[in-house]
Amino acid sequence: MGWITVILFTLLAKIHSENQTCKLIGQTGFMEFSKEGDLIIGGIFSMSSTRKLIDNGYQELPYAYCIKWNDRELKFARTVIFTVDEINRNAELLPGVSLGYRLYNGCGSENLVRAAVEAVNGEASKSCSGQIQAVLGHSSSGVTQDINIILSSLSIPQVSYLSTCACLSDKRLYPTFFRTVPSDRFQVIGLVQLMKYFDWRWVGIIYSEGVYSKEGTAEFVMEAEKEGICVEYRLPYSKIFKGKLNAIVETLRESSSKVVLLFMSLSYTKSFLSDMENYHITGKQWVGSESWITQADLASDETKSILQGAVGFALPQATIPGLAEFLLSLKPSDEPQSAIVKAFWEEIFDCSFSPSKTSTMCTGTEDLRTVSSDYTHVTSFRPENNVYKAVYSVAHALHELLQCQNGSNPTTGKACVTKDNVRPQLVLEHIKYVNFTTQSGDKVFFDENGDSVAQYDLVNWQMKEDGSVEIVNIGQYDTSLPDGKKFKLKDSTKIVWGGNNNEVPRSVCREPCPPGTRKAINKRKPVCCFDCFECPEGTISNQTNSPDCLICPPEFWPNEKKDQCLPKPTEYLSYREIMGALLTAFGCVGVFLSLLISIIFLTHKETPIVKANNSELSFLLLFSLKLCFLCSLTFIGRPSEWSCMLRHTAFGITFVLCISCVLGKTIVVLMAFRATLPGSNVMKWFGPAQQRLSVLAFTLIQVLICILWLTINPPFPKMNMKYYKDKIILECALGSAVGFWAVLGYIGLLALLCFILAFLARKLPDSFNEAKLITFSMLIFCAVWITFIPAYVSSPGKFTVAVEIFAILASSFGLLACIFVPKCYIIIFRPEKNSKKHLMGKIPQRTL
Repeated sequence: MGWITVILFTLLAKIHSENQTCKLIGQTGFMEFSKEGDLIIGGIFSMSSTRKLIDNGYQELPYAYCIKWNDRELKFARTVIFTVDEINRNAELLPGVSLGYRLYNGCGSENLVRAAVEAVNGEASKSCSGQIQAVLGHSSSGVTQDINIILSSLSIPQVSYLSTCACLSDKRLYPTFFRTVPSDRFQVIGLVQLMKYFDWRWVGIIYSEGVYSKEGTAEFVMEAEKEGICVEYRLPYSKIFKGKLNAIVETLRESSSKVVLLFMSLSYTKSFLSDMENYHITGKQWVGSESWITQADLASDETKSILQGAVGFALPQATIPGLAEFLLSLKPSDEPQSAIVKAFWEEIFDCSFSPSKTSTMCTGTEDLRTVSSDYTHVTSFRPENNVYKAVYSVAHALHELLQCQNGSNPTTGKACVTKDNVRPQLVLEHIKYVNFTTQSGDKVFFDENGDSVAQYDLVNWQMKEDGSVEIVNIGQYDTSLPDGKKFKLKDSTKIVWGGNNNEVPRSVCREPCPPGTRKAINKRKPVCCFDCFECPEGTISNQTNSPDCLICPPEFWPNEKKDQCLPKPTEYLSYREIMGALLTAFGCVGVFLSLLISIIFLTHKETPIVKANNSELSFLLLFSLKLCFLCSLTFIGRPSEWSCMLRHTAFGITFVLCISCVLGKTIVVLMAFRATLPGSNVMKWFGPAQQRLSVLAFTLIQVLICILWLTINPPFPKMNMKYYKDKIILECALGSAVGFWAVLGYIGLLALLCFILAFLARKLPDSFNEAKLITFSMLIFCAVWITFIPAYVSSPGKFTVAVEIFAILASSFGLLACIFVPKCYIIIFRPEKNSKKHLMGKIPQRTL
């Protein structure tokens, strides 16, 4: 219907309102049912659904001739009649006032708008007095828009029972529009919440021409984006252009989305399903809009594969006492002037009121209970309940308008109005304040946009074995409830799913990114077609579709799945591992050998070889070697504050004690050689007392260094997390590096001094040269510790400690083997050489 035609009809209505005369040019007589009363309600219906245009060869104005009947619209019109009669029988509502109706029929937008003009102006043959106070209808949103443009200019309220387009809530464009059916905006939000509930994030949409479908589809796309639901395709369907049908079929077969929203009016849905019968589209979960989801007559053997398991929101079921009996009791004699009723009767009973060779004669007494059609389906009332509420809302507005207290209306405070001077403008004022409850418990009121409370039933199509369909109520959606409780499924309700699925179909462009990965938006694809990337090393994600990966705290490291941070394993040289056990064993062996040699020396202390090697220093050296072997054990085990301080200081002091003893023995050898020269009394300067004092002095210097180290910046346990990313090295930090290297340097200085002195004395002419053994032992000692330094610096983790223990053990074993093993060999295996004569031999004369 073009805007120009609507404007022309509007101007015609305005001329009528100003001149109080009215005349329609062209076809008239749209009124189908009427009943006079003190106050009149008008109604616009499409009881004729198909029309044929008669152009009259351009000799007269063209008009449309209706050739097919709409049972559902007839049912709506009859519901209006039933409701008006019920109101008139109610002594409490509109007492003393009779309510009448004028119900108009038309097919096609043009005739429907003309019918609306006729409803506003009255019949052409009468004066324009006693006109309607409100208009009911239409069921189509597009037609309702056109009609309201006319009614708004005249301030006539319009109440629709089935026009759901959200666009009609705009009071700037449609100021006199109200509806008892929820706006599509609420249906769309409900559909989005439904898809969110079942996690259908990747859907397709097929919609039809017309305001209802286009506006609803656009609203759905907008709301779906807010909830992260993506539309794979949005395809229009046309009854005329079959090329669009081919595109739809091809897309359905190739698309990856499993859920299809069929957002169409009922007439388009019938045509679409009829066209789809030959294509055998399967594997899809269909979601229907409120306009067709409860129409069981859509089911057939060919459409079973499509409609099986379909879900969607429907107008709530309601019980209207007496309506079923009223509808089924219809007889042509009840409305003798109605051509629609006669045509309906002939079609539904396949008979004719006129003599015909092709069909039987209608008697008018046939029983509607024996046939099945949209009209006779009276087991539940869904849209009919909205028609029922629409009539009552106008009646309650009229009732409140006629109230009078103390000379004024209690609702508006204006002057009282009688039934003889009720004008549509006054009805419009009062319908905004309507608030009542129907017999079935439904609350009826309008918000600032003219919308009513949105309530829906969630229904599911379940095909039976006999081919019939059962539309099962599986849930509700109620916008009056608080957020989080608006949508809910019924407990223990069996749901049949489309696509032969035994469980909820999955419809996502990309499966959610699991924990351990992060979600990245692909700018070239819809937001639902994201990418998943594994979290980088050292990071985790513990949620599905996490946008970022979280860095684990320093003491933690991701598990293999990278979905949680676990405490890093700690590494230190333990007694329980093989390397720690071996080093412990070698240390114990060293202690045992030192103790064994001490016992051998003790049992043979009176023999020349023990006496000749300064037994006191030998025993002190053996004692210090025991300490050296034992101090290696302090490096094994979990580092603690005390063990860190003990291991380094014990190592430094025991080794200085050991080297001091070796140095003392070396000096004694040199002094002994000097003492054999004529006139030499050097031994008196380095006797036993001096030897003890030198060992003590050298050792006290190291003790002093260690005390300073421990006082200023001692070693401490440290968790090293830099060397390895996935584990923690428990080690002893040096504290003061200067202190550590001072301890090592002092040991090295004494070892070097000892090596030099022993080297100078290596060619002394004894049969058993102590200096050679000391030289060789110091050579091993220095080689070990020189090698230790780079190995210590470059070894990772527990191997650093192992290198240090190995150096301690190797140097200790070197001293023990080089200095004491040869003597023990002689004592045990060559006792004949353990004599003063053999040891001293003859020393040739030397000249200094």
